[in-house]
Amino acid sequence: MTHTEYHQLAAPSLGGGTREVVVHGHWGRPVIWFASERESPHEFADRGMLDAVRDAVDAGRIKIYCVSGYDHESWSADWKPMGDRARAHHAYEEWILWQVVPFVRDTSGGRADIAVAGPSMGAFHAVLFALRHPHVFPRAVAFSGGFDPRTWRGWGDADEAAYLTNPFEFLPRLEGGHLEHLQRTLFITLVVGSGQWEDTTGAHASTHAMNELLAWKGIPHECHDWGGEWPHDWWSWRAQAAVYLTALG
Repeated sequence: MTHTEYHQLAAPSLGGGTREVVVHGHWGRPVIWFASERESPHEFADRGMLDAVRDAVDAGRIKIYCVSGYDHESWSADWKPMGDRARAHHAYEEWILWQVVPFVRDTSGGRADIAVAGPSMGAFHAVLFALRHPHVFPRAVAFSGGFDPRTWRGWGDADEAAYLTNPFEFLPRLEGGHLEHLQRTLFITLVVGSGQWEDTTGAHASTHAMNELLAWKGIPHECHDWGGEWPHDWWSWRAQAAVYLTALG
C-alpha cells in the first residue's frame, strides 16, 4: 500500500494559520504537485493521478508533495486588478519557498533536485516557479497549461508585479546571468493534446507558444502534443503522467 502522510505547514505569508500538504511515497525524487485551479492537495489521489504513477511511487523512484493552492486570492480572483493578483501570487510563492521547500528537503534526505509539476493552472505554476527559481526547481513538467495571465479574465493595467509573474513578458527580455543559469540548469517538459477543451481553454496554443519562446531563449525543454484524441481532462493527464512523471525518478 502506498505510504501517504498529511501535514499542516505554517503559512505566515498567507495571513497566518496553516496550509495542508499531502505526501505520497516514502522515498525518491521529490515532486511538488500544484493542483488545478482552486482545487485541493487531495485532488491528486481523488482524480486517479496517484493510481497512474503508483508503481514509481511505491518503488521509491518519486515522492509526490501535493500542496495547497492560493488561486482563490491570486489568479482566480478576477475582481482584483492584475497587479494585486500577482502580489497575492508572490505571497504564495513565499510560502512555497520558505515553508514547503525546507519541509520537502527535510523529508527527502536533503535532496536538491526538486521537480515541480501540475495540470492546467498547476502547469502554469510549475513553469513559473521553475523559470523564476531554477536553483530550487531544476525540472518542471506541465500538462495542458496556459502560460500568459494577460489572456485570463481580469482587469486593470499590468504593473511590475504582474510583469514578473508572466513568462511571456519577462522571458523575452531576459539576458545575462539569469538566462545563462536557466540554459545550464533547467529542463521543462510541456505536454498538451489537441482534443476537446484544449483549444477553448487556450492550453494548446499557449503550450506551443511557450515551446517557441523557450526555443528562442535556448532553454532546454521538450514539447509533446498528443493529438486530437486527448482532451483537456483528467484521463489525458493520467495517461501523460504515467509517461512523464514516472520518468523523473
